[in-house]
Amino acid sequence: MKLDQLDVKTTFLHGDLEEEIYMSKPMGLKTTGKENMICKLKKSFYELKQSPRQWYKRFDSFIRGKKYTRSYYDQCVYYNKLPSGEYIYLLLYVDDMLIASKSKSAIDKLKKDLSSEFKMKDLSEAKRMLDMKIERDQKGGKVRLMQKGYLK
Repeated sequence: MKLDQLDVKTTFLHGDLEEEIYMSKPMGLKTTGKENMICKLKKSFYELKQSPRQWYKRFDSFIRGKKYTRSYYDQCVYYNKLPSGEYIYLLLYVDDMLIASKSKSAIDKLKKDLSSEFKMKDLSEAKRMLDMKIERDQKGGKVRLMQKGYLK
């Protein structure tokens, strides 16, 4: 089993707003004659309480459009059955992703698809996530999560 990790760059800037949101002009933005005007936002950003939800909705729409199924049990787990009968899994945690499959080519294709839509940082083989250490037993075909750091 191959387990790769990705990070989405500027995650919350990918979300689309569904309502009109206005804010005061950012400090340092000087527009002569328009000192008392406000700004209408066109995209979400990190300080908005709507940003995490809008990012998730955009990601969910994208990945489901690629024929991935969202898990009934966990809304941040997606999977797809490959023509070989094996599966590929994507686990999303805010801006971090784990992709697991026996098929390296399926993982590479998913990474390419994600990178074409979002700015991504490929962290390659996953060694640690959410303060949990990931260990692999290639011969035994097992993956272990070591939660010592997580528990602390």
